[in-house]
Amino acid sequence: MSNTATPPFGAMRRKEREITSREEIGEILGASSVMNLALCDNNVPFLVPVFFAFDGAAIYFHSAYAGTKMDILGRNNRVCFEVSVDQGVIESDAACDFEARHRTVIGFGKAVIVEEMTEKVKALDLIVARFTNRKFPYPQASLDNTAVIRIEIDSIKGKKHGF
Repeated sequence: MSNTATPPFGAMRRKEREITSREEIGEILGASSVMNLALCDNNVPFLVPVFFAFDGAAIYFHSAYAGTKMDILGRNNRVCFEVSVDQGVIESDAACDFEARHRTVIGFGKAVIVEEMTEKVKALDLIVARFTNRKFPYPQASLDNTAVIRIEIDSIKGKKHGF
């Protein structure tokens, strides 16, 4: 996982807003349970919110095996993801000078279906832990019908304003 500017990332125009701390990027990823996942199929974008977890190296989300998201990932596993927290508005005396208050992480990577059962259960545990401290067993039928997808992160950046 790198912070380096690789296509489609260019250099951040407002350097004073860039987050370079891996810890702060991890905090943002840990502060939200919903991630916006962008996919592309035949030059047509598709955006979907998903519950997710970050283990410090990769991002995991789950899905049914059938559906638009999985169909697209079967044809093109390159993804873009976004998580934004602490959203608000910074008001101004001039209408065109209002600004967004936020902390945001955007990254790119490759989505891979997790086949190994130990990793699949670990990822589901991480996702469930975003919502509750309770531990749950996963019936085999549920595990068989649930896809767990790991995003292998190629590049990631953070940006903040209003802090």
